[in-house]
Amino acid sequence: MPRLIYTLVYYLLLPLIILRLLYRAWKAPAYARRWNERFGFFKASNPPMKSIWVHSVSVGETIAATPLVNALKTRYPDHRIVVTTMTPTGSDRVRAIHGDSVFHVYVPYDLPGAVNRFLDRITPELAIIMETELWPNTIAACHKRHIPTLLTNARLSERSARGYAKLGPLTRGMLQQLSFIAAQAKDDAERFIQLGHPRCQTMVTGTLKYDLNVEKTLSDKAKVLRAHWLSERLASTKILIAASTHKGEEEQILSAFEKVRGQHKDTLLLLVPRHPERFNDVHALITSQNLSVARRSSNEPVTASTDVILGDTMGEMMLLFSASDISFIGGSLVPVGGHNLLEPAAVGLPVISGPHLFNFADVATTLKAANALSVVNNQEELADRMITLLDDEALRKSTGQAGKRVVEQNRGALEKQLTLAASLMH
Repeated sequence: MPRLIYTLVYYLLLPLIILRLLYRAWKAPAYARRWNERFGFFKASNPPMKSIWVHSVSVGETIAATPLVNALKTRYPDHRIVVTTMTPTGSDRVRAIHGDSVFHVYVPYDLPGAVNRFLDRITPELAIIMETELWPNTIAACHKRHIPTLLTNARLSERSARGYAKLGPLTRGMLQQLSFIAAQAKDDAERFIQLGHPRCQTMVTGTLKYDLNVEKTLSDKAKVLRAHWLSERLASTKILIAASTHKGEEEQILSAFEKVRGQHKDTLLLLVPRHPERFNDVHALITSQNLSVARRSSNEPVTASTDVILGDTMGEMMLLFSASDISFIGGSLVPVGGHNLLEPAAVGLPVISGPHLFNFADVATTLKAANALSVVNNQEELADRMITLLDDEALRKSTGQAGKRVVEQNRGALEKQLTLAASLMH
């Protein structure tokens, strides 16, 4: 009964969902395309192939899932790997990372007809859902068809758990239909269990984010890029990267940068907004503050007078981190919950974050315990921490190396999750 009510409400809200899609398309035109896929209409192979379905909602989850998807492609060469996302930016990441080696469509809306059309077309032997992307009708349809479902790299903040708890029987019924949950941390696992998932079908495997792949050629590429940027500047110039920033953060970062430059005049800021639709707005913000900006997407020259490089490209984050000296991770000075702290740590950068870290609480705790993460509360503290790191080369290097050790010591979630996937398929 709870799921029936949920479905009726979903149908009633569908016009508003479509209006929201149109609104998003106004800001990001890619949302206006491929609507048929969102209702389960697309061409698939005929006759149907054996498939493993991996769902990663957007960019962050898609990147986190990359080691898992690559391993599945290697271990199950006779299976088609289907990767779904919900956002155009996530879709772009799938295509950039995997190309034609996977079958990619948008995940359907959680309506019975759309979900059934989708499952009829991809016929998965296993459904792997990344992190916390749970939809009652989708889980129920898989359960009815005896398709095992693995919620992997699973995380659930206290705030999200409170939201799911309000749905009571709907949440409990959905979680009981999941075959297994591979949680990132003990706290995540306990929250899922408290909401109704069986303890015997829950395991703490750690996060795939520690298993991120750093290309062997990345360092060399970064050195070339850095030399290009600094060709007209002092070789001692330091680059501060502020990555995955959100609205309300860029103003604070630019103010902090102004204070930093009071003591370190030749410092460069590399500013990378989280969402592509905001690139032009952030560019306008930078120029409104009488700062000289070079757009990475246009390969605009970085001269002696350039203040800010705008990282307005996709798929280059690890390269940009590797070309930098100190990192700040956005979504944390505003209450978004933070973004991936491990990418800069993996290449040996000191990591700074704001106080809003509920999406990465366990990772943040681990990095702080290793003295690899500095948490600041406002733009003044951000500026002060950057100045401290710029003043002290030994501290900068030791902090960066501490983060790199944390990443190397915590690898291993991938193998555990692959073992679970294999057990569910047999």
